[in-house]
Amino acid sequence: MLERFIMVFVAAQDIAPRSRVTYKNALEGFFKWYNSEKFDSPRREVILLYKYWLDSQKLSAFTKATYLVVVKRFFLWAEQEGMCANITRGIKGIKRQLKSHQKDSLSEEQIVRLFQSIKRNTIADYRDFAIINTLIRTGIRLKELASATRDDIQTMNDGQKVLYVHGKGRSGKDEFVILTPEVLQPIDEYLEKITLSKVDYDTPLFVSLSDRNYGKTLTIQSLSRMVKQRLRRAKIDSKRITAHSLRHTFGVLAIKAGASLYEVQLAMRHTASSTTQLYLGDIERIKRLEGSPEKKIGEMLKKI
Repeated sequence: MLERFIMVFVAAQDIAPRSRVTYKNALEGFFKWYNSEKFDSPRREVILLYKYWLDSQKLSAFTKATYLVVVKRFFLWAEQEGMCANITRGIKGIKRQLKSHQKDSLSEEQIVRLFQSIKRNTIADYRDFAIINTLIRTGIRLKELASATRDDIQTMNDGQKVLYVHGKGRSGKDEFVILTPEVLQPIDEYLEKITLSKVDYDTPLFVSLSDRNYGKTLTIQSLSRMVKQRLRRAKIDSKRITAHSLRHTFGVLAIKAGASLYEVQLAMRHTASSTTQLYLGDIERIKRLEGSPEKKIGEMLKKI
């Protein structure tokens, strides 16, 4: 059966390691469904039935679309290898209905409220303010920030300070975010406050302050919890606003400030421009809320 060629197909694809896992899972899921339905042979009608079955599952539109794409690529590859005809030819894909992100960005008023809620009386205050400020002003990912060391802050030839990061799908720290004076100052203030027994080139930029892990690298989970706690203290408590929302906030603010989609794509280190275009959907949603016809009608009918 064709399913024994899953690993051969995956190995032949020029894709990232994470994508290889996705491809393997998608194809194993397809053949598990195929065998459970007891089809006598693979044919076009089978793929159509699989498409309808996928649509009935409690999966995101993106996941459904990805699974069908992988199956279509597998049968295209199988035809090229002379194993069988491409039974998926002409079958339309599932629309990826991702017009905006699943998490909201912060409004400018919420950002001010969040910053003002961190009074900076303790080392933890200085650290948390510097982290949140960096996330909002650079769009850096939590994983990138967690792995950042003090030595990753470098000065370019023009004097511009940057933070080198281990970007998504990269083999090393060969990408960077720009550190403006507004980003650097809180970081410097935090570094002046923190006392470590040993500081060298691989010392984490932001460290844990707990008694048990003092001076050690902050985990992504710890960063997420800290940001969520700070949001709640600022009276910003919503399931749609998390630590990852701070990265979305950077993308939305950058576009609203006049940056082109290409400039934002470079800054956020998106591989595909379609990912960056989601921020246009975020902005449309914000405008929808700000210019609500429902509210305007409510104002008109107040006297009734």
